[in-house]
Amino acid sequence: MTCAIACAQAPVAPVRVIEVLADKDSRYKIAGEKKPEITVKAGEPILLRITARKGKSWNRDGSVHGFSLLRAKDRSKVEGWDLLLKPGTQEFQMTAPAEAGEYVVVCTVICSEEHEGMFIKFVVTP
Repeated sequence: MTCAIACAQAPVAPVRVIEVLADKDSRYKIAGEKKPEITVKAGEPILLRITARKGKSWNRDGSVHGFSLLRAKDRSKVEGWDLLLKPGTQEFQMTAPAEAGEYVVVCTVICSEEHEGMFIKFVVTP
């Protein structure tokens, strides 16, 4: 058997990188977007690169923001999408939910009095 047959592999699609800023003003931001929104395909592998900046308050463990994905229709949590963010840039290998629809990312760390306004729309397409 030649290596051409034994070593053949399916091409690997590059993982899409999504960069988000969890800012000190208790807002999620995406460069170049006035009203940030994340759109992914169902089941798509993604790399979240999140830079977190410390707000006015943070958790005892040093987390300054959270990044939790909820279903928009009933606000139920999506398993595996409850991330705690420490100051600086962190990367998370994630897989988009299999179910198409609207979701919302919320901050789970009380980061300031503006904390309740820290969310971003997250859309999963078929």
